[in-house]
Amino acid sequence: MAYLNRYIEREIQLALETSGVVVVAGPKFCGKTTTCKLFAKSDYSLNTKKKIELVQSNPESILIGETPRLIDEWQNVPDLWNCVRAEVDERENKFGQFIFTGSTTPADKDEIYHSGSGRIVTIKMRPLSLYESKESKGIVSLAELFNGKEKVFAINEKYYLQDTAFYICRGGWPLSLVDNRERALRITENYFSTLFEFENSKNKKFRNKKPEIFRMILRSYARNVSTEVRRRKILDDINEHDDRSLDVDTFDEYIEALNDLFIIKDIESWNPNFRSKTAIMTSPTRHFVDTSIAAGALGVSPDDLMNDPKTFGLLFEDFAVKELSIYAQALGGEIRHYRDGNGLECDAVMHLKNGAFALIEIKLGGEQLIKEGVSTLTKLMNKLTDSKQAAPAFCMILTAVGDAYTTKEGIHIVPINMLKD
Repeated sequence: MAYLNRYIEREIQLALETSGVVVVAGPKFCGKTTTCKLFAKSDYSLNTKKKIELVQSNPESILIGETPRLIDEWQNVPDLWNCVRAEVDERENKFGQFIFTGSTTPADKDEIYHSGSGRIVTIKMRPLSLYESKESKGIVSLAELFNGKEKVFAINEKYYLQDTAFYICRGGWPLSLVDNRERALRITENYFSTLFEFENSKNKKFRNKKPEIFRMILRSYARNVSTEVRRRKILDDINEHDDRSLDVDTFDEYIEALNDLFIIKDIESWNPNFRSKTAIMTSPTRHFVDTSIAAGALGVSPDDLMNDPKTFGLLFEDFAVKELSIYAQALGGEIRHYRDGNGLECDAVMHLKNGAFALIEIKLGGEQLIKEGVSTLTKLMNKLTDSKQAAPAFCMILTAVGDAYTTKEGIHIVPINMLKD
């Protein structure tokens, strides 16, 4: 399979030019090592028990090699973090020395004795976006919209709602990008079935935790995806729907582990500092690093989504947030969500470092849902105006299917397979 260029390459290159160590972190099989090898001139992988034991006895030994030197799955020997900091300090050329990749954070964070500030920079990597996998037509550029492009228009030929359902269930895993859709879905199913198996861990378990409990929690997370449900309610949902019950401490430990495995990725709230007394809700929305994990946890197929619009809508919102997060990162920004105490909400707010922001509603499509999205965005824009706040650079309704166009209100309607950074 030919290599597909990733947005993150720009970040890695800049980080190597400005930092001694670049840590690229993300879920298993998202392509970290393959991408980082483009920049490395030597590498070492801590992927077997024997290699790990050898390096644990003398961690400085694997730092020797042509730079940038790639250390894959570095978290298996956490002391490398401390060693690499000292090594960078001693070298005359302090930039671009090492690349660390990891699919988890270290099990024992107490073994890391310093933050790495000024020497180590961490970059988060997600699975592929549709544009990176060459499955988005890329007709609508977010960068151009931020720079003032006023209208969009394109006919979305030969693209159907079933295509979006398929992309949700297949995910953005490089190994699943094969022409045969049945095989692609099976590859993703195989990935999910082994998600919590770790060859170098005790009993092949992550931090000695039970895979069945991980999957039980993921099912509840998936049932509540794209909502602001509180963690206590997720725990209650688990205890209501599954045979066994969890206590709060055990639940919190597993949630921490899922975060450390880069499987779940909640989105924080956006506060525009309104001068009104309306309360701004601060609960995060529940999301996955890739929606195929949610689909796998629920055991749903593309056909199932086509027959269940409610579940399809929630998973599509998660999918859209994942896509937008990748494009936002490429633009030096982030994705947040907004909801106030009166129930006015916006599914995604793309906020750039220069202060510019965009309001984005996420809808499956269809005249009625788009009309609802236009109404919501209009109300929020009016609230910003009344509060004398800065106006958004643009407003968008991101859909699962349909054509791209701009409404009379100036709101861009864009199908997800036409978007790029």
